[in-house]
Amino acid sequence: MANPGRLVLVMCLAQSLGMLGFATFPALLPELVTVWQLSNTEAGIVNGAYFGGYMAAVAFLVLLTDRYEALWIFLTAAMLSGLSTLAFALFADGFWTSVIFHTLMGVGLAGVYMPGLRILTDRLEGPAQPRHIAFYTATFGVGSSLSFLFAGIASDLLGWRWAFGLAACGAWIAGFLVAATARPLKERRPPIGRLLDVRPVLRDRPTMMYILGYAAHVWELFALRGWIVAYLTWVAARDSEAPAWLAPTLVATIIGLIGVPSSIVGNEIAMRVGRRRTIIWIMSLSTLVALTLGSLAGAPYWLVCCVGLIYGVPIVADSASLTAGAVAAAPAGRRGAALALHSMIGFGCGFLGSTAVGIALDVAGGKSEFGWFVGFATIAVGAAIGPLILWRMGSPSERKAA
Repeated sequence: MANPGRLVLVMCLAQSLGMLGFATFPALLPELVTVWQLSNTEAGIVNGAYFGGYMAAVAFLVLLTDRYEALWIFLTAAMLSGLSTLAFALFADGFWTSVIFHTLMGVGLAGVYMPGLRILTDRLEGPAQPRHIAFYTATFGVGSSLSFLFAGIASDLLGWRWAFGLAACGAWIAGFLVAATARPLKERRPPIGRLLDVRPVLRDRPTMMYILGYAAHVWELFALRGWIVAYLTWVAARDSEAPAWLAPTLVATIIGLIGVPSSIVGNEIAMRVGRRRTIIWIMSLSTLVALTLGSLAGAPYWLVCCVGLIYGVPIVADSASLTAGAVAAAPAGRRGAALALHSMIGFGCGFLGSTAVGIALDVAGGKSEFGWFVGFATIAVGAAIGPLILWRMGSPSERKAA
């Protein structure tokens, strides 16, 4: 078995590289909306298609890890992720083609992210496992953040098609790194009931509490990531004093990177104070910051950037705790099923959240101060619903403690 520290490091690095295409479309959304003459709703659908593809594939792929080696699923998906990103670079030319290829890119992520987590949890058991999970899930923020920066730089230097094409290489390098580090498990997993039977997880209240809480979290998180560059670009265009060096893609990258230590620290606090109580307070704070950020559409660009950076803390501080909670509460022999539902429902809400913001903007009359406030109110819906889910689904003693 690989050295635990080395395995965690390689899996985190591979995840970051494999996600270089994650935010390429959101980062280039202002340009592509103009080039392809997309409405806000259409842009939201293309944004959400990535998570729709993830949602459609993740249940089956992660459930397979209950019976088959997660390593093979990861490597196959890394290859698909690179191919679909390259196809976007070569063939996307409007709404429908971008929806198709962005969906396939999401399918690739479905076979990389949670199966990658399964590679870790199958090999690294014991009391340190929650920390391993926290580091891995926090690295999701590193990958998504660097994707903004990478796309912005590559597009400025070479054009948007090169930004997608170069991002494809990240997925292939990730697959190579994991193949060179992780060794296949020798033992075969015995069959446990029917492969697609997730009923034991659905009946398990503690597991579903964290899964539904994660869904609310992902609605908020991916809606913000899908629209933050467009929002900052709009604010910067209205502010004649906005510094040219403070590019929206750079700000989006920093917002994401701030969330990495925030997720890890949030999990550490949850392990000491109480996971459920910590998550409720974090999501409540996130709701307030989201509404504040949306209300500042007419404010100076520097102020909007500052509040955006503050938002980077609470919006992901609950992420690792929610995933660790779902893993810890999963019924015996059904960890794969729990992770499948965790991802499927969560990323399904990511699709809905990103799409809903586009619809909200069109309904509110387009990009304006009022329109952006409505858009951010839509983002805040997830953060507001999350605490209600965890409070209602907890035991009576937990509700009293919270």
